[in-house]
Amino acid sequence: MSQVYPRRRVAAILAAGVVGAGAARAATDAEQRLVRSRRLMGVPWSVTVAGGSDAAEAAAEAALDEVARLERILSDYDPQSELSRLSASAPTRRPVPLSADLAAVLIRALAIRDASGGAFDPTVGPLTTLWRQARRSGRLPLPERLTAARAAVGPATLRVEGDPPAAMLTRPGMRLDLGGIGMGYAIDRALALLAGRGITSALVDASGDVGCSGAPPGSDGWRVTVAPLDPADAAGEASTIRVARAAVTTSGDAFQAVEIDGRRYSHIVDPRTGIGVAGPAAVTVIAPDCTAADALATAASVLGPDAGLALVERMEGCAARFVWVDRGDQQVATTVGWPGRGLRS
Repeated sequence: MSQVYPRRRVAAILAAGVVGAGAARAATDAEQRLVRSRRLMGVPWSVTVAGGSDAAEAAAEAALDEVARLERILSDYDPQSELSRLSASAPTRRPVPLSADLAAVLIRALAIRDASGGAFDPTVGPLTTLWRQARRSGRLPLPERLTAARAAVGPATLRVEGDPPAAMLTRPGMRLDLGGIGMGYAIDRALALLAGRGITSALVDASGDVGCSGAPPGSDGWRVTVAPLDPADAAGEASTIRVARAAVTTSGDAFQAVEIDGRRYSHIVDPRTGIGVAGPAAVTVIAPDCTAADALATAASVLGPDAGLALVERMEGCAARFVWVDRGDQQVATTVGWPGRGLRS
């Protein structure tokens, strides 16, 4: 017996006032703000710029164009993307040259993989495919299929080295998956493009993954509300923080979960087991950049409260809050000094 919960990108982050369907939005204050939105990477995106000049509008559109460009490189859904073509070449006979963007994301992903003990792994694609099938069917993957998929996953299957960087994929059946880091990288690149065009105060929201540059004029930061574990729980406790020159990402099963044999599982797959993370749970990470926040939130979700928060605490400039249910009671734990880079309201 299975129950599939509504499918949306998980986001326990809410902020007030941006146009669009995203779960994180820029605050509405008195000063003029320009907002441009577009659906990219399978979710609504918005770019909010403090100020409303023609130059700001052109910069916001260019930032969205940059995300669209990166989608053509990093998508594991598009068979013609650079990532998909690299996966299809496995096992490679010789190193495959990488674009600067794909190399940058893979290098960061491998660093988080090593730091998390494999709780985050860009080679998880074969297991992700199996788990998507399990969520649709309401049945756990067969052990023999998990064993076959795990043979194409793990540290021994992917190497990125050289200058310029090139990749070696060592096992047949590999499928790289940057779902837990690619969106964060795209946010960082969009913010970098805005900065290059002279935009010093902006927020980029990818339906819950949020990155921002300088604070809006007259403010100490962009207002972000970290929502309760269950967004439908009107009585649930929410907390508001303000952030500037930082990123905030939440990972969990609030909007994407399945119940199989009476147990709730997240869409997030543990690369070490091939099974979705047990829930309900959500972890919110604040980091200097969204690439790190995105990957750390995924890794912490897999590791659980103790090991997950310990991982985030080891990362410079990062902080996290973990919310989960234990024996029917909601539990909350944070890193020391949470919200860290965030400014309390």
